[in-house]
Amino acid sequence: KDEGGLIVLPDSLVLEIFLHLPHYAVLKAGLTCRQWQAVSRDEFLWRELFYRYYRILRSVPRHPSAVSWYREFKRLYDCIPCVEVQTLREHTNQVLHLAFSHRGHRFSSCSKDCTVKDGNISLVHSTSMRQYHWAYTQFSQFNPDDTLLLVSGVYLVPHHSSSGEIAVISLDNYTLLSRVRNKPYDVFGCWLNETHLISGNLHWIGNMTSCSVLWLNKAFQDIESENVNVVKRLFNIQNFNASTIRTVMVAHCRRHDNPDLLLDYEAQSQAGRQRAEQGNQHHPLLFDLKTSDSEEEEEEEEVENKEECGKDGRSQSFSELQIETQVAKMMGRAYTKTPDASLTDPSQSEEGEDKTYLIFTTGSLTYSPHQIGIKRIKPDQMTTSGDVLGEERSSEEFFDSLDHVIDIHGHIIGMGLSPDHRYLYVNSRAWPKGCVISDPMSPPPIAEEIDMHVIDLKSLREERRSLRAHRAFTPNDECFFIFLDVSRDFVASGAEDKHGYIWDRHYNICLARLAHDDVVNSVAFSPADQELLLSASDDFTIKVWRSPRMVRLAQASSRQLRPRSLLPSWLLRHKNSTFTGSVNGKP
Repeated sequence: KDEGGLIVLPDSLVLEIFLHLPHYAVLKAGLTCRQWQAVSRDEFLWRELFYRYYRILRSVPRHPSAVSWYREFKRLYDCIPCVEVQTLREHTNQVLHLAFSHRGHRFSSCSKDCTVKDGNISLVHSTSMRQYHWAYTQFSQFNPDDTLLLVSGVYLVPHHSSSGEIAVISLDNYTLLSRVRNKPYDVFGCWLNETHLISGNLHWIGNMTSCSVLWLNKAFQDIESENVNVVKRLFNIQNFNASTIRTVMVAHCRRHDNPDLLLDYEAQSQAGRQRAEQGNQHHPLLFDLKTSDSEEEEEEEEVENKEECGKDGRSQSFSELQIETQVAKMMGRAYTKTPDASLTDPSQSEEGEDKTYLIFTTGSLTYSPHQIGIKRIKPDQMTTSGDVLGEERSSEEFFDSLDHVIDIHGHIIGMGLSPDHRYLYVNSRAWPKGCVISDPMSPPPIAEEIDMHVIDLKSLREERRSLRAHRAFTPNDECFFIFLDVSRDFVASGAEDKHGYIWDRHYNICLARLAHDDVVNSVAFSPADQELLLSASDDFTIKVWRSPRMVRLAQASSRQLRPRSLLPSWLLRHKNSTFTGSVNGKP
């Protein structure tokens, strides 16, 4: 008993009772007295509540930067951008892509209404590309200093055509600076640095063999002197089985990692192995493209034994396949350059060296993209100076070999880089386990579930775990890109099930579902504030999402008062906010 004669429960008994309560009941009980208040903040208690509420394996440790279990619980509960605060209806057709500037002060959107729009939550400028015979705009990207906007589009040509174009727009006065052809259009294009961008072209050298040429283009092409190059061939890459290079992006991997951005993947890999024991998970393969002579002969024999190919039912005779194989030899297939040892064997790389990688989707078994190709861009390749258009190469260097390839064993439908460019996140729809591809033009059926893989670009290996919650339903030949985005702590993706999804990068758990009325094609975090997210959908809208914490702060600021409840403010729900998402699957 205390001095007043009241019975006082020992702390251990109060803690035991609190362990059987949900988190909100614990916080309410903590308002009863000082003793219960102290117990309600106990670290052991919140550790148990954390693992129980978020259903995380206990082998996964707390985030390295977290200062307490209570605050970590609060971060995942209160700092997820899952509250819809605004709906933008500026587009008149499906919205396909969103991109923030690097400073986070503006964003751009692309749509099937063939416009690219730029603004800061509200519309600032809109440009129609119909005058350039575009069918629609599909992708945009700000250059590193946010002065130029790259816009990728699809030509208004027959349905079977794969031609597109890239336009560069000045953000000072919204003038068109240059236009660059891009084929196939789903190369998209990307910035290499402030003044140069990468585009693609495709040349067929056989019925199922082609050459993808990746070009480095100067954004400003109004050069008075004809001696100054504005375009340079970056790489020539040979494609087989009707595959092509698509979805190019550039990763700048720094010599030193930011400790605040590192994820504890050792513990997560161990947890992933435990999950794999519970369910059959496919672990994608990792291999190098250093083909030996014997392997080349086996590949040639395999090609010669195929009698049928063609998406439209066309057949290819044995003699035609022989001719195609001979053409491939003549074009340099047997003389690919040796892969860079510093990439295929990271231990041989120079310590402390920055690297720039060109990353893209490709394939070797079928036309659908099922592999991640990685090619290092060396410092002397980063400008158009030096080499000239159409430079001659020796016969031994006609095609560039890929430095690394990661097989995803499924149809790749999205890729995104972490802010520090250390990790590559990949959306894919898996093939059936153990499937064998006999016809390159008939890829295996793909799963409705979307798997999100994580590749460490420092070790060039896939982390043995994948995220799953989102779904897609279109078949192989109608499959389209679902854009994802990565912030410091979260990763988000669209899906065909009319929702966007947000996961925590460290704990690998789905935290929120963001509702739309149709397919969600793209999501984008603000680089300046990961508690602000945009989502774009086939329902013609762009939705703006904020975290409950930021909504509460904005409402309190507008009213010039604080919440009156004695409960912790992060636990409050506000009547004036439109909460259309869910947290951890719970409304």
